[in-house]
Amino acid sequence: MLSRVAERLYWASRYLERIENTARLVDVYDKLLFDLPRGVDFDWYQLVTINSAEVLFGDRYKIQDERNVVKFLLGDTTNPASVQACLQCVRENVRTTRDVIPADAWELINELHRFVEDNIQQGINRSKRFEFLQGVIKGCQQINGLLHTMMPRDAAWEFMQLGRKLERADMTTRLLDAGCTAHMHLADDDTAVNQHQLIWGNVLRSLGAHSSYLRTTRATVSSTQVVNYLLYDRSYPAAISHCFDKILDACQHLPNNKGPVQKVRKAQKTFLRADHQHQIDQALREYLNELQLELASGHGTIATQWFSNHY
Repeated sequence: MLSRVAERLYWASRYLERIENTARLVDVYDKLLFDLPRGVDFDWYQLVTINSAEVLFGDRYKIQDERNVVKFLLGDTTNPASVQACLQCVRENVRTTRDVIPADAWELINELHRFVEDNIQQGINRSKRFEFLQGVIKGCQQINGLLHTMMPRDAAWEFMQLGRKLERADMTTRLLDAGCTAHMHLADDDTAVNQHQLIWGNVLRSLGAHSSYLRTTRATVSSTQVVNYLLYDRSYPAAISHCFDKILDACQHLPNNKGPVQKVRKAQKTFLRADHQHQIDQALREYLNELQLELASGHGTIATQWFSNHY
């Protein structure tokens, strides 16, 4: 496979994952801010912070309000991480690799593109936002479901797995950091326990993990249990340990894989020892930041190994 084809498949998968993650994030955040009591130091701008886009947002908007943040995340094509911009990138990357992608997937991508183009204003406005976001999420799930069902498990599939799992792990670390930040901002009083459950329950829902968490832990929502579940549970698709397992598996099925395989194994030993038990404090935030940097470094290793030349 040509390196440029591998890179386009990798990025198509990353962008598709980013679209669904962003839609889920806005949807869950909408509910969270409605439920949190007034006076809690947590607002829409936190979504910009989660995505490390403060400078980009500040260059385009003077007011950090709900409408500007939602527009920035959903429909601002000058923001390369917005739903609309990512969908354009998915479409372009798949268009140029259609010989290795099922034809039906291309049709579904075009359908999702038309849906977003026709309805983006509904997503920005509050009244029909839920319907728009659910349409985006379902569209992404349809595409991923078709790819999972119809693609052969060859190099094209493995590069798409790399992109999807790296992106998913990155978003999980960011959501955990956001939950940690909100948790630490709450006053330590009689209402804090319920508010903590609300925050961490919404972190789980943003990853579609609420039901699986309850089934696996057989416990109520607890901040430390949620953190450890989303870091170390090897069976849940959005948990960091699961993502790293799948990244390693994909690397092992690709040629010339020594460097990337060593990189992933070292990261697993350093960051994902199951005997770690985290508390909700600044040390956890620093740990999550180091994990994000490790994921970025992992992307660099993949790009150097497989995207720089023919392999």
